[in-house]
Amino acid sequence: MGEDIGEMGGVFQCTAGLSSEFGARRVIETPISEACIGGCAVGAAATGLVVPIVEVQIMDMVPLMMEKVVNQAQRDAEGRSVSMPIVIRGPQGGGHRLSAQHSQSLEAWFTAVPGLKVVMPSTPHDAKGLLLAAVRDPNPVIFLEHKNLYQLPRSHVPDGDYEVPLGVASILREGTDVTLVATSNMVHEALKAAGRLAARKEQPVSVEVIDPRTLWPLDEATILDSVQRTSRLVIAHEAPRRGGWGGELLSVVQEKAFDYLDAPITIVAGRDCPLPYNAALEKACIPGAAQIAEACLAVVQRPGFDQ
Repeated sequence: MGEDIGEMGGVFQCTAGLSSEFGARRVIETPISEACIGGCAVGAAATGLVVPIVEVQIMDMVPLMMEKVVNQAQRDAEGRSVSMPIVIRGPQGGGHRLSAQHSQSLEAWFTAVPGLKVVMPSTPHDAKGLLLAAVRDPNPVIFLEHKNLYQLPRSHVPDGDYEVPLGVASILREGTDVTLVATSNMVHEALKAAGRLAARKEQPVSVEVIDPRTLWPLDEATILDSVQRTSRLVIAHEAPRRGGWGGELLSVVQEKAFDYLDAPITIVAGRDCPLPYNAALEKACIPGAAQIAEACLAVVQRPGFDQ
C-alpha cells in the first residue's frame, strides 16, 4: 500500500507492473496521508491475516506516521509485545537536489525504537534477499533504500526465492590494516576508497570493508572480530554525525574491543546541517571516497603502523 504505487508504479518505479499482476485488492493506492497509511498498516497487521508492505514515496515523510510506528506497531494497549509483521520501505538520502525536506537520512531515529528492525541494503542482490526476509519476520521492519542505489549498473540477482538473513553483515573486501564499516550508498564510496589506498605506491593500506546490511539487529561479532584483527576502525555513513548511527557502533566497539585498538575510532559522516538545494553546497555536505580514504590513512599512520 502507498501513494501512486498502482498504474504509475511508484515514484521510482519500484512497484511497476504489480497492480496489473495482483490487482487493486493487493496493490492498494492510498491518499496522500502518511498517518493514515501507517494506521491502516498497523491495523491490517494486527489481524494476523496479511503482511502489509508500505511504500513511502520519500522516507522524510515517515515522521508523519511515527506515532503509529513507535507507539502502536510493537505494542498493544497494555504494553505487551505482540506479533506485528509490517515492512515500511522507501527511498532516502541526498545527492539529487531535492532539498532538506526530501534528502534526509533518518536511520538513527528508527534504531532508537525498541522492537523495530532497520535494514539498509547496498546492492540489488541484498535488497531482494533482505526484503524477503523482512516480509517473513514477525516484527515491524524499516527498509531504507538510498536513491542512488536505483541508478546502479545492472547486476546479477538470482531468480526465485532466497533470503539474506537479518542481522548478518557482509565482508565485501578483506584487509589487515583498518576495518571500514559503511552503510547503504557509502558502501560504494568505501570500496572506492579501499581501492585507492591499496594502489598507493608508498605504504599501501589494506582496508577491510564491512557492510552491516541491517543496523538492527547488528552483527556485532563480525565487526568486533575484524577490529580485533586490524586494531583500527573507521565508520562511514551519510547521515549527520551528531546523533548518527556511527556513534552507537563506536560505543559498542569501545566497550567490547577497546584493548585491541591502536588508534581512536573515526566517523566519516554528513555535515550537521539540512541538505541544501544548491548542487555544490549539497555535494560539500555529503562525504565521499576522498574523505573516507583520508580518514583511513590518518588512523593507520599513527605511531606504530610500521612496527
